Amino acid sequence: MKIGNFITSNNVFLAPMAGVTDKAFRLICKDYGCGMLYTEMVSSKGLYYGSKKTNLLLDIDDKEAPVIVQIFGSDPDIMADMAEQISLNEKVACIDINMGCPAPKIVKNGEGSALMKNPELAYNIVKKVVQKSKKPVSVKIRKGWDAASVNAVEFAKMLEDAGASFIAIHGRTREEMYSGHADWDIIRKVKQSVNIPVIGNGDVVDEESAKKMFEETGCDAILIGRGALGRPWIFKRINYYLKTGDKLPEITLEERFNVILKHLKMAEEFKGRQGIIEMRKHVAWYLKGLRNSSYVKDIVNRLDEREKIEEVLLEYKRVLEDATTV
Repeated sequence: MKIGNFITSNNVFLAPMAGVTDKAFRLICKDYGCGMLYTEMVSSKGLYYGSKKTNLLLDIDDKEAPVIVQIFGSDPDIMADMAEQISLNEKVACIDINMGCPAPKIVKNGEGSALMKNPELAYNIVKKVVQKSKKPVSVKIRKGWDAASVNAVEFAKMLEDAGASFIAIHGRTREEMYSGHADWDIIRKVKQSVNIPVIGNGDVVDEESAKKMFEETGCDAILIGRGALGRPWIFKRINYYLKTGDKLPEITLEERFNVILKHLKMAEEFKGRQGIIEMRKHVAWYLKGLRNSSYVKDIVNRLDEREKIEEVLLEYKRVLEDATTV
């Protein structure tokens, strides 16, 4: 897929996830062949007022570049000015505008998916961001606000008219949050209604669902969100399957723990103690489904030193290996 002057290596992308898709996780996913990475969503107002915490979200490594930076907000002028500033960074491939986040603290400010209830404001935001950004501008949306206001098709056409270069759509309404099943038919309808690329999002969790998403919607690329939590190797598996029709062998215990330890080390390198604390949830995702992992997760959740977490994980790995050789 072509994004500005850049052609992605494949069409399987990492979805933006607040509190998850930081630099360390993005680099791990890149190692496994992710075609394009999104940052966590970045507050345009936070950037405007010089928030150090917000600016840290724009820390992009040379090894992962170029990436898509996702911004959110509801002030067209601030959004446009911050997009222009971000777009000057050569590591940025595209500016994405979040109009899909369902979090209460976001929508109560008229941001995220709340913008799907205000098409006129949404249009003005995209129009102004496109005018000022030096890079292509995309928008991430949802099916609609709720079941009574499914407007993704009309909204997508409006975004195209405003100058969006492509659209990503999650097949759930804001009211559904992440429950139930994603509606892939609405993704297909959006794809058929616009002349710009469309990226499908929602319920792609393995090789088969990835292939079905492409086949049933005709989308140009797919976003992997929750399916990548604790399983960043999903990108390698899906790309191999789409290319060959065959599945790779399941990841070995050795590789799984090597990834966890690498991720843990980078988290500390990039964020210090805060990175270690944030890794607790990642460790839980990595260990999901492994025998007797609950007690290990409980121990890790009480630790904030990398060395001690490593000791616990390596001991747990030895227990698992011994169990398989009995």
